[in-house]
Amino acid sequence: MIERTGVMPFVLIAGFITLVLSITVAIGVGAVPVSPSTVWGVVLNKTFPDLIEETWSRGREAIVWEIRFPRALLASMVGAGLAIVGAALQSVTRNPLADPHLLGISSGGAFGAVLALLHTGMFLGLLTVPLMAFLGALIAAFLVLGVAQFAGAKGADRLILAGVAVSFIIMSCANILIFLGDPRATHTVVFWMLGGLGLAQWSQLAYPLIILILCGGYLWLKSGHLNAMTVGDETASTLGIPAARFRLTVFVVGALITGVMVAFSGIIGFVGLMIPHIVRMLVGGDYARVIPLSALVGAIFLVWSDIVARTLMAPEDIPIGIITGLIGGGFFLWILGKKKQ
Repeated sequence: MIERTGVMPFVLIAGFITLVLSITVAIGVGAVPVSPSTVWGVVLNKTFPDLIEETWSRGREAIVWEIRFPRALLASMVGAGLAIVGAALQSVTRNPLADPHLLGISSGGAFGAVLALLHTGMFLGLLTVPLMAFLGALIAAFLVLGVAQFAGAKGADRLILAGVAVSFIIMSCANILIFLGDPRATHTVVFWMLGGLGLAQWSQLAYPLIILILCGGYLWLKSGHLNAMTVGDETASTLGIPAARFRLTVFVVGALITGVMVAFSGIIGFVGLMIPHIVRMLVGGDYARVIPLSALVGAIFLVWSDIVARTLMAPEDIPIGIITGLIGGGFFLWILGKKKQ
């Protein structure tokens, strides 16, 4: 475990280098392999035109720049966002099993996105799906809190049960929307609901990036509040933190991040559950370190999950939600066993 804060810059630099190398591998592997020199040659040439001589074909350039690079960047942003949300939720709920997927927030985002894709139409242009996904995620978060309050579920485990129940209900409603929608669009939506990054485009990457920077930055700045919330509401209140209001704010911020990520990647579960635990094993429980490292490790994890999804049954793409579900389910059982001990 890393105890000294002075070591953190080196850890962050090492994590960033690992992420860059992971993105390089993600761009290079596939049905058409591309060498790392070609990958970064294309990237540099697109960023700084005529900087280096082109030694690659137009086809490889299109594969790198138009398909794989935006996909790898989207994977890193989604992984970082979900990991940050999971870490924050585990603090304010004081529940090591808290996760945007298990609390029904991802399902709410999926419902809003499906409603926009199949029924309302793109009435706000490209902003329609992210906005509807955010509203769905926000409503789901409030439903979970409301159900927990109504049932008197004050324990951490009961909150997760309320989230799972709300998630099942919302997903059933989303399935009804799919059933009533255009059959020609059903296949795309079903694949999207299982989690997929194949629809990544340069024109859309600005939305998750802006939300990740703003909301992730806010949670990092509030790391002291998150540390206090892990101890309890009474301790937080003695430190001058309005516990109930801050918890609600974290739920809203988490819903915004989750909704936007779900809008572009579909439902990807268990990232927010696993990554904060792994990070806390490495650097301890101080959220000033947990938040930035969760973002880095989450990004690296999802980039490699996407690599596995694309290569395991090549040339077919496995929905990335299946990969994270298999890994996360095992991790979930391990956490349960550890908690029992």
